[in-house]
Amino acid sequence: MSYADQPSLSERLADDIVEIIRTERLSPGDALASSRELAKRFEVTTPTVREALRRLEAMQVVEFRHGSGTYVGPGIERRLLANPHRPRTSRRSVLELVEARLVVEPAVAAEAARIRLPQGVEQLEHAAANALFPPEESLRRSVHFHVALATASGNALLKETVEALLQVRARDQVEIRHRYNDRERDHAEHLRIVEAVREGDAVTAERLTREHLTAIRDTVLTAEFPEGGESA
Repeated sequence: MSYADQPSLSERLADDIVEIIRTERLSPGDALASSRELAKRFEVTTPTVREALRRLEAMQVVEFRHGSGTYVGPGIERRLLANPHRPRTSRRSVLELVEARLVVEPAVAAEAARIRLPQGVEQLEHAAANALFPPEESLRRSVHFHVALATASGNALLKETVEALLQVRARDQVEIRHRYNDRERDHAEHLRIVEAVREGDAVTAERLTREHLTAIRDTVLTAEFPEGGESA
């Protein structure tokens, strides 16, 4: 391993803080020790602890409450966590995400059409508008369309699985949105999926989702990537 590949002190410290959360069986909303206490425990400076905590905040593993302290965040319960230091996005990594979604999401759409959890369907209808927004803006909106689709299935683990895929590979997802950039087409495809779910047509919901993701994959295959971005 080269020097550049070595994890920094703050990265190692972030791992140690996560281990404390798990060992002490802390849950979202539970308070963490102060930065000063953690610095003393690990024999590092307080700024180093704060840098580690900021890394964890970016993944929602911890959250800061002004004037109150640091608390365990909802991200600690995820089975997959985003690695902010993974290699840069490439055609291969983007395709990997699309192909993983192709395996998972058509079946999720079929299940959503069969179950049609009322609040999930309502959320899905609102989330369909996300396609009309630029990539980064869409990712900042409250609920991603395909996460809402999984929510309509009524299966919390399916919802978490789709959400984890999109969060753990957020950079690749932004690249997908940049390249599949016909906002009107994307929106129209989402609306057709919504209609199939609303009507309880599992076969059509599955087919439309598969066609939608296949079109995205085909676009990525023919898109230009920066030099050196052809492989991971």
